[in-house]
Amino acid sequence: MKKRYLVLENGSVYEGEAFGADIEVMAELVFNTGMSGYQESITDLSYRGEMIVFTYPLIGNYGVNRDDFESFRPAAAAIVVHEIARRPSNWRQMMSLPEWAESTGMPGITGVDTRALTKELRDKGAMKAALVDAYSDDVLKKLASFETDKTLVHDATTKTQYQNPTDGVSIALIDFGLKNSILRSLSKRGVNVIVFPANTDAKTVLAAHPDGILLSNGPGNPQDVAYALPMIQTLQEQLPLMGICLGHQLFALANGAKTYKMKFGHRGFNHAVRTLSKDRLDFTSQNHGYAVDRDGLDQTDLIVTHEEINDQTIEGLRLKNHSAFSVQFHPDAAPGPHDAEYLFDDFLKMIAETSKETTQHA
Repeated sequence: MKKRYLVLENGSVYEGEAFGADIEVMAELVFNTGMSGYQESITDLSYRGEMIVFTYPLIGNYGVNRDDFESFRPAAAAIVVHEIARRPSNWRQMMSLPEWAESTGMPGITGVDTRALTKELRDKGAMKAALVDAYSDDVLKKLASFETDKTLVHDATTKTQYQNPTDGVSIALIDFGLKNSILRSLSKRGVNVIVFPANTDAKTVLAAHPDGILLSNGPGNPQDVAYALPMIQTLQEQLPLMGICLGHQLFALANGAKTYKMKFGHRGFNHAVRTLSKDRLDFTSQNHGYAVDRDGLDQTDLIVTHEEINDQTIEGLRLKNHSAFSVQFHPDAAPGPHDAEYLFDDFLKMIAETSKETTQHA
């Protein structure tokens, strides 16, 4: 097999064997602790601009199927594994992970000591990395000048408005790089979903006469999506609103909070989150490298509703005197536990109650 090298910006080099597309890439290197769900992770648009290290030692053992895509093509720039399964076995599979990676233009490297690599990323933090066929000092020079793309959301969002028409409650979904599982979660509840590009203005959204607003997940630094803040500020004043992942961070920024880059982020499907008002604990699916800063939050109208139990990062917010809230994790899961799926039902109840109050006051 062809050799391939993973080169980190700090000079560390990991040697392995190539699979997938025969191309070289540079991206931010992050790790995912999920034991399954590699297909959903690779196609999750929140991973745009990132190279995924899978901590589970065997990846690809059940192949790739038609049902578990979160977007149509790989979102991750590349994947790094300890062992890639070359003979997968599952009744749903349509091809192996290496075959799919090659056909869709995504490179990979196998045979890497992912335990050592993950420990290095935990110790030093997520960093820039290159996947190359030959190592030289020029690779490090290129990494030193490599900059993270600031247009990740622009590349990930839909370019045109579209709709999943039903007779149910109408929700305007602002697409910052949404997962298909969010659409599925709304669809099974009979919601009429109208999807808008990330750069849509509030006037255009309101012209569709939605009953509520949902801000989706997406990739990159929320501060690079500042153009969406005026839209969020206008919409939250008029309609019930819910934010997920990047949508949560943008909701926070729109209301005066700040965000920061985490050392290595939360990427996995077993993150325990406490709901403060109920003393409820849920295991959640997460994928983010930024978080809402607790400092200065008391000077805003935001209230913390959820916390991660291990590092106490903010996992949920609610806006005082408004029907608006957000969560950092994925209630839609895919993959992961469905403990927090009830939040979609809470959102629909919020919309119904707001609509009832509006009718009574009319």
